[in-house]
Amino acid sequence: MKLKAIGLVNSPFKLKKGSPHQGRFSNEFSTITIYKEYEEALEGIENFSNLIIIYWMDRAGPASLRVVPHGKTEKRGLFSTRAPVRPNPIGLCMVKLVKREDNILTVKWLDALDQSPVLDIKPFVPDIDCL
Repeated sequence: MKLKAIGLVNSPFKLKKGSPHQGRFSNEFSTITIYKEYEEALEGIENFSNLIIIYWMDRAGPASLRVVPHGKTEKRGLFSTRAPVRPNPIGLCMVKLVKREDNILTVKWLDALDQSPVLDIKPFVPDIDCL
């Protein structure tokens, strides 16, 4: 498999400690700078109020198959949690699009650390993304 970053997160969260466990628990703003070679792919993105950001959690730490979920006391299987320590540390976060200026997206609710590589962006479409 080959992954290629399409952009970079600029976030107020510089360290894991103090960053939100889920983006919706923070009203901080972040920007996502899409590399110029992918800017054309942003056409029409402002037609969506929410986006799904897929990013690489490059500072997540080694994977454990059993973890203690945030706010809990007992271990359980990793895949039954949202813990960041995964075999493939892929982050997925729904954000609110605040504005787009050329190749820069300003968003709210992103839980990615500053300088995290962005892998993909998809529009959130309730008819498809909600059961």
